[in-house]
Amino acid sequence: SNPLHRQVHQDMEQPLCHYYIASSHNTYLSGDQLLSQSRADMYARVLQAGCRCVEVDCWDGPDGEPVVHHGYTLTSKIPFRDVAETINKYAFIKNEFPVILSIENHCSIQQQKKIAQYLKEIFGDKLDLSSVSTGDPRQLPSPQDLKGKILVKV
Repeated sequence: SNPLHRQVHQDMEQPLCHYYIASSHNTYLSGDQLLSQSRADMYARVLQAGCRCVEVDCWDGPDGEPVVHHGYTLTSKIPFRDVAETINKYAFIKNEFPVILSIENHCSIQQQKKIAQYLKEIFGDKLDLSSVSTGDPRQLPSPQDLKGKILVKV
């Protein structure tokens, strides 16, 4: 493959909202959205393929542990913790630009607290906890400012 294709040639200093972001829908699914397997390694695959926004559908799981799957279907369930650990491992291997976790939250308050705990524990300093007021999109940080950071969108 051509090494030039792996280099960024755009100005990456503009507000984040000025860019198209490679996004993945139902990232955890290995096949169709009714019956297929949910697998944490799907996150590794899409992140290494250049995706910068991944979807995480969170639901209450057994023993107080949140799970990721496609709700109201027969897709298998994976622990949220496994998903976060996989994202942490693969987020910046091919590219340092920020990764956005698009969290679809269906959890009880108790399990939401567990998700927050895992996000802080697993991502550590990579987790961008700065809040952005959505009033003026021109105030958003740039991809350059957010290199190596994981953003949470709920």
